[in-house]
Amino acid sequence: MKYLPLIWMGLWRKRGRTILIFLQVVVAFTLFGVLQGLKTGAEHAVAAARADLLIVHSRLGFGNPLPVGILGQIKSVPGVAEAIPVDLAPATYQNPNEQMVLVAIKPDMGWVSAFMYTISAADVRAFGATRTGVLVNMGLVKKYGWKVGDHIPLKTNVVQRNGSSDWTFDVVGTFTDSDIAGGDRNILMHYDYLNEARVTGKDTVTHFAVRIADPRAAATMSDAIDARFANSSNETRSESIREMAQQNLQSIGDLEFLIRAVVAAVLAALLFATATMMVQSVRERTSEIAVLKTVGFTNAAVFALTLAESAVICVAAGGVGLAVATLAFPYASRFVHGISLPWSIILLGLASALAVALVSAAVPAALAARLEVATALADR
Repeated sequence: MKYLPLIWMGLWRKRGRTILIFLQVVVAFTLFGVLQGLKTGAEHAVAAARADLLIVHSRLGFGNPLPVGILGQIKSVPGVAEAIPVDLAPATYQNPNEQMVLVAIKPDMGWVSAFMYTISAADVRAFGATRTGVLVNMGLVKKYGWKVGDHIPLKTNVVQRNGSSDWTFDVVGTFTDSDIAGGDRNILMHYDYLNEARVTGKDTVTHFAVRIADPRAAATMSDAIDARFANSSNETRSESIREMAQQNLQSIGDLEFLIRAVVAAVLAALLFATATMMVQSVRERTSEIAVLKTVGFTNAAVFALTLAESAVICVAAGGVGLAVATLAFPYASRFVHGISLPWSIILLGLASALAVALVSAAVPAALAARLEVATALADR
């Protein structure tokens, strides 16, 4: 503790340079924290995605409809606990930028357990009893201020028999979706109402939501369902929600490699910047170091003091950078669910900051320790 004043004075000998290095380290470790948080969020999203819910859609792509009549064949596959037809239609409210998704289902089927929505029994009953009724995700309720009993007009790409693409629905309840992949802009409506009123696409659905009894058998169940429709005019592709989440993550590339590459580049640049600062600092304080040795400081003590200066500024700035990243997570979580910075990553960040400090200061500290007193004072 008695050497802390010396370390502090050494750091603030050139205030501008110290502040600049401090800010560089803060920015570097803010980036480190944000990237690690994104990685954690992505891993959380994949882990939280349901493995027991399969999406059965056309092998030609999600935009190609399947006949609702194949539902019976899907249900007959051993291991299928529940299967419901689902049709999707994009919709807008008031202007084209206010987008949402109409999810058409059959209220008389086990849709609540299939989707794992959080919804009251009263709202379930009201939805089943009202043909034009819809259940609105709480995210939309908070955004638009909708309430039960409201009539909401939505514009869709589905043309009705009267030639209009405007649909009016009655809000009969709300729900929240515990499935991260479910989104917060969904509106549940009656499939029969949609199917009877539209001009084209009758008796077809976008996909089937299939809940299986054993999540561990997701791959086997997917193959079994697809085998039922192999070489038919309605070939299917089945995949679990978790598998789809993994594919979406892989589609943006090797996230872990990307993060490691960026962090390595940032830390390397920081290493050179810190080393340059310490070399310059030692050169400017040659005579001061000689005086310390004259009054009894050993080579080891001078070496340790030089390392300590670098360690203090890097670890302190690294901690601030990680704190800034953590403060940004509540806002980032609106876009990436589950984003967080575990304690293990915080400790790794601080350890990395310490490593950068020790490596960058090693050579300047060695030069300071080996400094000859007579030579240094003679040059003064």
